[in-house]
Amino acid sequence: MNKGLPGDCLFCRIVRGEIPSQKIFENKELLAFKDISPRAPIHIIVIPKKHINSLSDAKKKDNALLGRIQLAVPEIAKKLLGENSSYRVVTNCGKEAGQSVPHLHYHLLAGRIFTWPPG
Repeated sequence: MNKGLPGDCLFCRIVRGEIPSQKIFENKELLAFKDISPRAPIHIIVIPKKHINSLSDAKKKDNALLGRIQLAVPEIAKKLLGENSSYRVVTNCGKEAGQSVPHLHYHLLAGRIFTWPPG
């Protein structure tokens, strides 16, 4: 087991390769993969490999990592959708907000028209 990755966290298990995923993007700090229960024609989960429960649990020491996630999302969208792509990015914090996996993650959604307000 990799140090610092909780043993029972679903996304940490994906990072370790214990659970297969359809990887879209990976570098030393981040992983992006197809959602197994998509809510849009394109639904990608983008996570830090470092375990952080949610955005609410991020610390000042995570500033650079959070910035790299934000910069990776448009890179992934461009790869999947082309230069002038439209997409939505969502992160849920806590069960009442819809967070089902306690590991910081962003949903990159595209391929259909989205309405406002969401939810």
